[in-house]
Amino acid sequence: MICFDPIIPERAKILILGSFPSPLSFESGFYYGHPRNRFWPVLASLLSEERPISVEQKKLLLIRHQIALWDVLESCEIKGASDASIRNVVVNPVAARFADQKLRAIFFNGAKAEELFKRYQPSMDFPTFRMPSTSPANAAWSFERLREKWAEILPYLTEEG
Repeated sequence: MICFDPIIPERAKILILGSFPSPLSFESGFYYGHPRNRFWPVLASLLSEERPISVEQKKLLLIRHQIALWDVLESCEIKGASDASIRNVVVNPVAARFADQKLRAIFFNGAKAEELFKRYQPSMDFPTFRMPSTSPANAAWSFERLREKWAEILPYLTEEG
């Protein structure tokens, strides 16, 4: 399978990168589609928005807040949703696609996204931050802890950030 197209709002301020969509994300037709993934609830809470349900609502939330979203990998072999099983990767051209953007920062949704990016992407001149994965497999992080850590994106979304 091939990952979803990137969401790149005009004048994106930050880029959030995951590793590769889960089977349930593919079923739902959009990023972070597992019903227990906390990405959309955390993001909506931080941005004082209602949790988006439809793909269109999710895209609009990202666009309103100038948040770009993509995955490091275009395709790979993977067993279920296990990042540890990822093999035979084809990498998305993240560096090339964002070379002319004035991003303030890149945030990785989990360690695997950061690891893959740093292994396969040319260096980019943006600050990068590894955030705890919002996946339900990351049960050690409660919603409240995730929200607190992910709040680090907020200064990069403000005009003066």
